[in-house]
Amino acid sequence: METIWTPHRFSGDVLALDVANTVVLRIDPSRTFDRFDDPAEIERFAAAATAFRAEEIGGNTLVVSEPGTAKARIVALREATDALFRDAATDGTIRSGRLAPLLDRCAGALAASPVEIAADRAGLASGQGRVELEAAVAVSALSLLQPDMRRRIRICGNCGWLFLDRSRNGSRLWCDMSVCGNRQKARRHYRRARNDTGKRTDA
Repeated sequence: METIWTPHRFSGDVLALDVANTVVLRIDPSRTFDRFDDPAEIERFAAAATAFRAEEIGGNTLVVSEPGTAKARIVALREATDALFRDAATDGTIRSGRLAPLLDRCAGALAASPVEIAADRAGLASGQGRVELEAAVAVSALSLLQPDMRRRIRICGNCGWLFLDRSRNGSRLWCDMSVCGNRQKARRHYRRARNDTGKRTDA
């Protein structure tokens, strides 16, 4: 089924984490699924990310020239990104065993599709036109290695997605308050109501 790439699906706040989050419910093996199983979805994601991540990618256009052959590389880059930064979000550690595969994937992506990196911010320089998604994700992932960025990576307490917490006090719990935050609030309300009902029944 075709994915509708809504703003919620870009709750990672940076391109590399948005890509990592295309595996839904990693924390629940019984329900997890991969939105990139269909290579056509990678193209649709790139089109949506062109709009949602316009500032990070310098207003360039993200493309996937050969979706069928690019899929394996993009997925490998995605998994290396998730593995490294999920560890970092959990205990603050950057492990060389996780870092080496990510650097290798990023180097391959950038060697195959050279790009210019912005001098004044994290992300791509503007004016490059069409940029391969794989290269843009590589630049985004490398930017997250900066300590001030890495310290703000969180794991959503509801869905398990990775996101960059840009709040002033660094206290966000959910990737998207309007979705995951509200779902958690609803669950807590339901549990409280059920407990209150049980207490009244026992009285």
